[in-house]
Amino acid sequence: MIHIKKKTVILSIQDELQVDLTLHDVPASIITEFAEKIAKPYYNGNLNNALQDLITKALSEQEFIHAHIAHIKNLNEKET
Repeated sequence: MIHIKKKTVILSIQDELQVDLTLHDVPASIITEFAEKIAKPYYNGNLNNALQDLITKALSEQEFIHAHIAHIKNLNEKET
């Protein structure tokens, strides 16, 4: 039996890792609507930039919500 140690690699923001993204089972209508309503008017039709921005904003929003929930939990713990 071979034991392989797992190594966690932390990539710095400076060393951006570029990946190709493949979407499976996404209706073409959603991509078309996103391209027409978001990418075309706001990103000059650049679907790649629009998707990157969407992902970045979703992550920022998630971090904000997580911080807010943690703050509320801390307040509740102090009250008890």
